[in-house]
Amino acid sequence: MTGRLDAVLFDVDNTLCEYRRTGADILDVAFERVGVDHFFTAAEYNDRYGEFTDESDSVADLRERCFSTFARERGYDPDVGRAVARVFADERDHTNVRFVDAARETLDALHGEVPLAAVTNGAPEMQTAKLAGLGVTDYFETVVYAGYDTPAKPSPEPFHAALDHLGVVPERALHVGDSLGSDVAGARAAGVGAAWFPGDQDPTAPDPEPDYVLESIADLTDLW
Repeated sequence: MTGRLDAVLFDVDNTLCEYRRTGADILDVAFERVGVDHFFTAAEYNDRYGEFTDESDSVADLRERCFSTFARERGYDPDVGRAVARVFADERDHTNVRFVDAARETLDALHGEVPLAAVTNGAPEMQTAKLAGLGVTDYFETVVYAGYDTPAKPSPEPFHAALDHLGVVPERALHVGDSLGSDVAGARAAGVGAAWFPGDQDPTAPDPEPDYVLESIADLTDLW
C-alpha cells in the first residue's frame, strides 16, 4: 500500500480500549452469587463469543445463549448458565473502559486528517456505550456492528459496509485490529489492508499474515 490512505477502519475491543474491570473478575462474582462452581473461563467465553453473534439480538441475549451452552455441554442445567449471564450483565458497565496505550493520542492525530470508521464484532448498545465512555463517538464517520448490521467478522461484508458509507475503495483503506482470525482475515477477504496490533500475543509468524505488525497503535501515524 503506497501513498496517502483514504480511510482507516478500527476494531474496538483490545485495539482501542479495554475494560477497567476484567471479565474474569466479573465471572468470579457471578459464579459466587449463583452458588455454582466455575464451569467455564472468561477466555473460553471470549473464544466462543463469535459463534452467537449472528443469532442474537442483543449482548444480553448473546451472553445467555453462550453461557447456557457452556452449562449444557458441561452437565449443568442451561438455566444455571442463564442465571450466571444475568448476574454478569448486572455487574458489567460498558462505559467503564480505558484506552489502550497511545490509542487516544493516535485517534486525536488521525481525526480530521483521514476518515475513520469502526468495524466491531459487538452489540450496538454495548459498543456505543464504550465509544461514549471514551469520548470518541464523533471521531467515527460510521460504526458497523458486525454480527448485527452485517454478518460478523471475518466476513468481508462489515468492511464493505463501512467503506460504502465512506465512499472509499478497499485498496485505499487500512483496517486495524488485534485478532488474526477476525480482523486480519476479514480485512484480507474484503481486499482491505490489514494492520495487526498483537498486544500481549506472540507477534512472530502470524497466520494469516498482516500487511503491518504494530508494536504500538501510535505506529499508525507513520502509515497514512
